[in-house]
Amino acid sequence: MRVTATRAPGHRRTCTVLATAALLLPLLGAAPSAGAPASASANGLQLAFASAAARYEVPQSVLLGVSYLQSRWDSHAGAPSVTGGYGPMHLTDARTALADAPHHSEGTEDARGDSARPAVLPETEVPAPTSFPARLTTLPKAAELTGLSAAELRTDPAANVAGGAALLADAQRDLGEPLSDDPADWYAAVARFSGADDTATATAYANDVYEVIRTGEERTTDAGQLMALAAQPDLSPDTGQLRGTGLRTLDAKKTECPKSVSCEWIPAPYEQFGDNDYGNHDLGNRPKSQSIRYIVVHDTEGAWEGVLNLVQDPTYVSWQYTLRSTDGHIAQHVKAKDVAWHAGNWYVNAKSIGLEHEGFLANPDAWYTEAMYRSSARLVKYLAKKYDIPLDRQHILGHDNVPGPTTSTVGGMHTDPGPYWDWRHYFELLGSPFKATGGKQAGLVTIRPDYATNQPEYTGCVTKGVPCAAHGSSEVRLYSGPGESYPLIKDIGLGTVPGTGVNDISSRVSTGQQYAVAARDGDWTAIWYLGQKAWFKNPVKDPTAVRAKGRVVTPKADVESVPVYGRAYPEASAYPAGVPAQAVSPLPYKLLKGQKYVVGEKVPGEYYYAVTFTTDSHRVVVGKDLYYEIQFGHRVAFVRAADVDVQVSR
Repeated sequence: MRVTATRAPGHRRTCTVLATAALLLPLLGAAPSAGAPASASANGLQLAFASAAARYEVPQSVLLGVSYLQSRWDSHAGAPSVTGGYGPMHLTDARTALADAPHHSEGTEDARGDSARPAVLPETEVPAPTSFPARLTTLPKAAELTGLSAAELRTDPAANVAGGAALLADAQRDLGEPLSDDPADWYAAVARFSGADDTATATAYANDVYEVIRTGEERTTDAGQLMALAAQPDLSPDTGQLRGTGLRTLDAKKTECPKSVSCEWIPAPYEQFGDNDYGNHDLGNRPKSQSIRYIVVHDTEGAWEGVLNLVQDPTYVSWQYTLRSTDGHIAQHVKAKDVAWHAGNWYVNAKSIGLEHEGFLANPDAWYTEAMYRSSARLVKYLAKKYDIPLDRQHILGHDNVPGPTTSTVGGMHTDPGPYWDWRHYFELLGSPFKATGGKQAGLVTIRPDYATNQPEYTGCVTKGVPCAAHGSSEVRLYSGPGESYPLIKDIGLGTVPGTGVNDISSRVSTGQQYAVAARDGDWTAIWYLGQKAWFKNPVKDPTAVRAKGRVVTPKADVESVPVYGRAYPEASAYPAGVPAQAVSPLPYKLLKGQKYVVGEKVPGEYYYAVTFTTDSHRVVVGKDLYYEIQFGHRVAFVRAADVDVQVSR
């Protein structure tokens, strides 16, 4: 959002004083004296912001606005973010949280997922960085400025807030600006706090912070602290300050991004090498040649610089966009018209755009910044509007929702972005929140737990079998009966005993996904899931799902079961000469008589043939057979339209 430097100084300062008073009076009574950080007692975090603002002469609204954009004021019990950031101010200490390699560099999933070609599996390693950019080492600097220990800054929220205030004040002085009590005078310091080294990213970040201050926010944090920032709708910061920061200018000419984000072009190479080998994507002509129907959300599990090195390797994989966690900056690598190799399912690749969100930890028990969530949501809204992609969970997929294309691939599919990606908040930012749409007798449910309080036990975040730290989650666990004493639901495609491992998705549903109700028993609801009745706790007073209406499919009356597919490929007769027919191979699941599954959309069988570097042999094959995409388990799937009937559930 563009902001103007034009303002009325006297009016602005009066608004600032009144807003600060409005913020403090209902919650604090009296501001604490400047000194040591406030304790985390009742309203302790709000007091900590007031104390740190007074001590370091930073307007409290600026401090609160920056913290909201970093963490939404959450402390995460001292756990680091995906970029090694700690506490409400997201002070970074990357040396304490270094990952081994991006998620595409491990595992057995073939990111291309096209059985017409040999699998593309990792052959290169991404070296660990020997040094870190300034944006990933703000915590050590905060320790120098405050005299507080690194351990305190990581684990004590009040100390962390003091460290953030000290960094803002230091930036303000370094820019030659006064320690003003007017938040409008802190625009450049806020931009500097982002850690960005370019004008576009710093501007987008600062604009977001000031938008938060203008609109105001109030929420209860993950530690149960009620926080509030009073709205200052007339606040107009001095954006001209940014001219003196010396930041670089990005090359955004070739990018396909909305103006509300910062975006640069770092191309993935389309190069030929070896014996007709080429990479790391396929040239296409979408949406003219074939529609774009999906956006796939990934988590890199690796550092920004290493991930950029990976996508510039012509021998391996690619995706369209990478998003940086600290400030929400975006790099585009592949044009939307072209097909990137990222999802592990060629049908999905050919009809999707892949977004990699920076992750730094091998430990999935990490969190993502508000800056990245907001930047990602703006990009997705832009892409969804441009390509007419519905904003729902059957079109905005996690990598963990993409089905294995064949039976042999099911076990090797990836599970990112995992249970800690906040889908509920993400869709609120997309402007499509998950709401109850059905009545008391509705036959469908939308999974919608409260992220902060929904904390199922996971294991294996750091050590196999060892419980992860308590953490909010988007996912709900499924049992074979109405109680936690029943065994977990089993995924026959995986062939393993289901458990609580953080990457075990066999018995989990995710926020925003919709399912048909199979039964109810007190506080427990059963849904149809992978051909079974799967139960989850859903108490009336604290529901983990809301009632919904919509369309479902069920097997035709004269059949006992129908096959389920991981891709919607055409029938053999649809393939022209020169294009080998691809197998229409079912997965090891069945949609059984009497069961119902929520419908996404009806699509024709389609296959993109692209196995050569030159594009003259490329073809989009479209068949006569039609399919329905369904929410079958944790992952989506497909059934042939001729095998099922469609019903409307209200």
